[in-house]
Amino acid sequence: MVISDRDGPRRTQVEAAGRRYAASESKRQDVAQQRQRTDSLVVDTDEQLTARLDRLLASGQVPAHAVMAVGLADPLDQLATKERIIGVTNQLQAVNFLSHGARAAAAVGRISLSQNGREIPQGTGSLISPRLLLTNNHVLPDVETARDALIEFGAEAGIDNIPLVPSRFRLDPSGFFVTDVHLDFTIVLVRPSDDGRTPADAIGGWNPLIVQQGKIVVGESMNIVGHPMGRMKEISIRDNRLELQFDEFLHYITDTEPGNSGSPVFNDQWEVVALHHSGVPRTDAQGRILRRDGNVWRAGDGDDAVDWVANEGVRVSVILKHLASLDLDAQQRSILAELGPTAALAAPAVISEGAAAPPPPQPVLERVSRRGIPARPRAFGGTRHLLFLHGRGQEGCDPELLRRTWTAGLNHGLTLAGLATIDPADVHFPFYGDVLLQPPAHESLTADPAGNEVYQQLVSEAAAQLGMPTALEAGEPDTAEGLPGLGSDLLRRLHQQLSWIAARSGLDDFLIARIFGDVAAYLHDAQTRRRVLDTVMETVPDSGRLVLVSHSLGTVVAMDLMSRLPAAVEVDLLVSAGSPLGLDAVYKRLESGGPHRPARIEFWLNTWFAGDPVAIGCPLSRSWAGQLQELAVLNPKDHPHDIAEYLQHPPVAGTISARLLAP
Repeated sequence: MVISDRDGPRRTQVEAAGRRYAASESKRQDVAQQRQRTDSLVVDTDEQLTARLDRLLASGQVPAHAVMAVGLADPLDQLATKERIIGVTNQLQAVNFLSHGARAAAAVGRISLSQNGREIPQGTGSLISPRLLLTNNHVLPDVETARDALIEFGAEAGIDNIPLVPSRFRLDPSGFFVTDVHLDFTIVLVRPSDDGRTPADAIGGWNPLIVQQGKIVVGESMNIVGHPMGRMKEISIRDNRLELQFDEFLHYITDTEPGNSGSPVFNDQWEVVALHHSGVPRTDAQGRILRRDGNVWRAGDGDDAVDWVANEGVRVSVILKHLASLDLDAQQRSILAELGPTAALAAPAVISEGAAAPPPPQPVLERVSRRGIPARPRAFGGTRHLLFLHGRGQEGCDPELLRRTWTAGLNHGLTLAGLATIDPADVHFPFYGDVLLQPPAHESLTADPAGNEVYQQLVSEAAAQLGMPTALEAGEPDTAEGLPGLGSDLLRRLHQQLSWIAARSGLDDFLIARIFGDVAAYLHDAQTRRRVLDTVMETVPDSGRLVLVSHSLGTVVAMDLMSRLPAAVEVDLLVSAGSPLGLDAVYKRLESGGPHRPARIEFWLNTWFAGDPVAIGCPLSRSWAGQLQELAVLNPKDHPHDIAEYLQHPPVAGTISARLLAP
C-alpha cells in the first residue's frame, strides 16, 4: 500500500498529521528542555502526571515503599517527584506483562475487503465490546465498504511458528455504524458466527475503552498490535514512547507500517490509549511531504521513500466524548452501552409510566444547633446509604458546610473519573465535633497520667516510624505549649518527637500534638468514647446497605461503630483515609481488641499518603494483613491530611461510586 492519489482518504490524514507536527515545534522544544532540566524522559503537565500516578497507584503498579520514600522526603518540585515515580515504574514490568499482552492482542484482527473473489487486506481493527469493532475511517469509510469487509482474529503464527486458523466474521453496518472523518474512526457491529457466537465468545474477550484521564504521559512506553502490510499479526514493543499530547491526537515514536491503520495503541498496562491512524511525515515550509533524501515526495514514490518523523493516533477519550455527543436512538445507545462502565456511555434509564419521580432537591435550611444531618429520604433508592464520618478538630463547625466540603472533594474525583456526581443532601453526616471539647476529654492530657501515657505512645511510635533515632542528645529542657504537668525530660522528648514529625509532614507541631491528643482522649476515656459513638448513632440509618467513608480519628470511630450498628445495616464498603489504625497504640485499644476487621464489613479500602503524619502507621497491611485493599496517593505537601485531597483521587471516588450504584 502506498500513499497515492487513488488512496485519497489516507493521504488526507497523513498530510493533516504532518501539519500538526510542523505546528508543534515549540511544544517539542519545551519537552526537550524539560527533559534536560529534570534528566527524565517522563515529562508532562501537573494535571496529566497526577491523573497518571493516581491510575498507576490504583492498579498496584507502583510499590507502596516507593511512594513512602518520596512522600517522606521533602522534594522541592512536586512535578519532578511525580515524573520520577512514573519513570521508575516505566522501567520494570511484572512477568504478567506478557500474559496481559497476549490477551489484549487476541482482540486485534485483520480487516480485508472482498473484491472480485479476492480478499485484499486493508488494515487492522480491535474488538472493543462483545460485538463492536473499532478501526479508522480511511479503512472503512462508509456502510457500503463495511458490507464487503471481513475481520479475521487469530491471523498469526502459533508458538511453533505454524499459522493458526483464524476466526472469521462479517460486519453488520446496518445494525450499527458510526464514523468520523476528522477523528478518523469507524465503529461497526460484527455479525455473530453461524453457530450464534459473538466474536468475543470466539476469542475470549475484548479491549475496553476508558474515558478517564491518566492512561499515559509524555515519555512513557507504548505498544502497538496490528497487521502491517496485511501480514500476520505483529507487535511493536521496543523503543516506543509518547512524545507529545494534543487535544485530540497523540504523537509517538514507534515502528509501524501502513497496514497498522486501525491498530490499538496500548500503554504498558495494556489499556488502549489511542487509535493508530497515520505516520507523520516531515514537510517543507509549503506543507509538502518530503522524501528521506530531502526532495519533495511525489505520488508513486512509495511509503519507504517518505521521511517519517513520528506516528499519530487518535485519543480514545476524545472518541468516547464524541460518541457521547451524538444524537443516537435508544437502540444505538443500548449497543454503545456494551462498551462497559469505563467508557461512560451507559444507555439512559427508562422510567416506566406511573413510576414515582425522584424527590426534588431539598433547600438548605439555616441550622440552629450543631447536630448530625441525615440524608434526605429515598437517596440512592432508599436501600443504599452514603455516610461521612469526620475526624477531630471540627469543634464549632457547621455540619452542613462540612458535608458540602466532603461532597465537593468526592465530586471532584468523580468528575475526573468520568462518573456521575452526588448531591450533598443524599449524604448522612453525623457530627461529634463538639463532644471532644467537653470534660473529661478536654482535660485528659493534663490531669490523667494514664491518658498522658497513651498520648506519649502515639507520638513516640509515630516519630519512630518516621526514622527518628532513639538516642536523643542531652540539652536544656524545652517547653511545649499545651502539655503542663509533664516532667521536663519527657516534655523535651515529646517536643523533639513532635518537631521531627512536623519536619517530615509539613504540618505544624502544635497541630500534630492536638491531633494525637484527641485520638488519645478517645481511646483512653470510656466516657468520651461512649459519648462520641452515641452521638454518631443518632444519624446512622437503621437498615439498608451502607457505604461508610471515614477520615482521621473518624476511622477509629468507624471501627468501634461496627459493634453498634443495627443488625439490619450491612456495610458494603468502609473507606478509611488518613488513618492512624496502623499504630500499635491505636489498634490495640479498639473495642475489637486488635487488628481484626469486623465480619460485617464486606470490603475495606484504606487510602493514605506517606507525608500524612496521622497515617504514619500505613500501609495498614503491615498489621491488618489480608483484610483490606490499600491505595497509596500523593497529596499536596501543604495539605497532606485534608479529606478533600483524599477524595478527589479518581480511584477513591470510583470505588465509592461503584459500591453505591452496584445492583
